[in-house]
Amino acid sequence: MRPSPPAAPLIQVFGREDSAETRAAMRYFKERRLAVQFVDLRRKPIAAGELRRFVERLGAVALADTGGRAWRDAGLGYLRMTSDELAGRLLADQRLLRLPLVRIGNGFAAGRDEAAWQQLLATP
Repeated sequence: MRPSPPAAPLIQVFGREDSAETRAAMRYFKERRLAVQFVDLRRKPIAAGELRRFVERLGAVALADTGGRAWRDAGLGYLRMTSDELAGRLLADQRLLRLPLVRIGNGFAAGRDEAAWQQLLATP
C-alpha cells in the first residue's frame, strides 16, 4: 500500500479585497498552486479568538498599522497603550490592522512578508 502524500497545510489569509498587500499575498500562494481560504474583513470581521491567537504569537504592536491613515485619523500616534489596550482597539476598529494576516497551520505572519510566508510553508 502506498503512503498518501502529506496533506497541504491550511492557509488562511485575512484581509480586504481592495488592499494591495492582501492581493500580493493571494498571488504569492496561488503562484505556488496552494489552496487559500480568504476571509474578507469588510464582509466578515475577524473573530475575537482568532485575533487573540495572532496577538499571542506576534504581539499587538506587530499587528498595528501605525503608518496607516486609520491610525492617524484616530489620533493614536500620541497615545501610549499597553498590549492589552492596543489589542482591544484592534478588535474594535479592524481598519487599524496591518494586512494581510496570514495563518499557515500553527504559524502566523502579519503584513506583506514573503520571507515569513516561505518559512511558514517550509515548517512541517
